[in-house]
Amino acid sequence: MAMNFLALDVGPLKPEPAPLVLGAVLFFITFALMAKVLLPRINKVLVEREKATEGRFDEAEETRAEAARVHAEYQELLAEARHEAARLRQEATEQGTAIVAELRAEGQRQREEIISAGHAVIDAERAVAEAELREQVGVLATELAGRIVGEDVAQSARDNGTVDRFMEELRTAQASDAAREARG
Repeated sequence: MAMNFLALDVGPLKPEPAPLVLGAVLFFITFALMAKVLLPRINKVLVEREKATEGRFDEAEETRAEAARVHAEYQELLAEARHEAARLRQEATEQGTAIVAELRAEGQRQREEIISAGHAVIDAERAVAEAELREQVGVLATELAGRIVGEDVAQSARDNGTVDRFMEELRTAQASDAAREARG
């Protein structure tokens, strides 16, 4: 039957049976060598490559897990830093407010000292001015009285203390007026 196959008419190609058999034998020898020697080596290389790939994949997963852990630590540290910054801002605001209040109180105290010192100076100058004014009013009043009367009344006014009594009555009247205004 094999011969019949070879004897078939295949058109312009008419292979010779000997080269065809030789080609088939060589093909099967080459196939056997490939199957016994080359294919196991190829399989071995493929298996090693697959193991290496899986090892790299495992390493990549470990690296990814480590990166996720480091990222989580970073986020935690960042949140702590933000919290600390907010606390420091709040603390600085409170300190600033306290310093402003302290400086305001110090300024108020200095203001009060300056005002009281100014009142003391004004009171002292007023007392001096009043004393000078009383003296001059007394002198002018006695001169005017002397001109009206036509005699020198300055000596008798000094002897009797008329000007001093008048000024004392004036002071008393002013003090009682000030007390009434303070009550009312």
